[in-house]
Amino acid sequence: MGYPLLDLNGKTTVVIGGTSGIGLALARGLAQAGANVVPTGRREELVRKTAAEIVALGRRSLAEICDVTNDASVERLLQSTCAEFGSVQVLVNCAGRTKKMPTLDFPESEWDAIFETNLKGTLRACRIFGRHMIERRYGRIINIGSLSSLVGLYEVAAYGASKAGVASLTKTLAIEWATSGVCVNALVPGVLRTDMNAALLDGTERGKEFLLRTPMRRFGKVEELVGAAVFLASDAASFVTGHLLVVDGGMLASGVNQ
Repeated sequence: MGYPLLDLNGKTTVVIGGTSGIGLALARGLAQAGANVVPTGRREELVRKTAAEIVALGRRSLAEICDVTNDASVERLLQSTCAEFGSVQVLVNCAGRTKKMPTLDFPESEWDAIFETNLKGTLRACRIFGRHMIERRYGRIINIGSLSSLVGLYEVAAYGASKAGVASLTKTLAIEWATSGVCVNALVPGVLRTDMNAALLDGTERGKEFLLRTPMRRFGKVEELVGAAVFLASDAASFVTGHLLVVDGGMLASGVNQ
């Protein structure tokens, strides 16, 4: 028998952006920890495939698409999930997009699109699901920050600024909702190799620099975020709010590595 407060049995968890990369790893991991998981995104075939995977793990799920840039879409997701499960205890916000380009050349439309998904999309989901959680006086919200929430990364100004916004939003909502039974935290992944960034990391100077700066001398695996997410989603984290939980192989702690 495990530690009972870490058990997610019977907890309904919605993972937005839960059909690829970090979100998919967290959807699988939270299901393995006992949660019923609703993994969602914009592409119906991926949503169906991931929901089927959750069911294959022996949990309940629901195939419902969601676009975080649209309030009505996020509202529909909440209503459908409540119709199926009664309520939602955990929300994980993983929808994200990025673009690497010199800031002087960066089109304003691209900048706005990145903010619309990464920051406003997170805000939308937090508000819509947060209101539901506050009414029930219980909730766990896990946002996804980035190393670029805390340090500058070359030529990803829009992404970095949006993720710094997510870090700040996480802290602000945490204190606004602290007496409502709703904990709001964020995971800050280090350099994890995903389909989204493989081209930027594999055999590139950027990839080599990341390895040099990471004391563990390797990229992380998306699965290595799961333990931190299970903790933040659980009753064990009842006094943890407004926290950025860094999972980065020591990178942010590091000054000189050799």
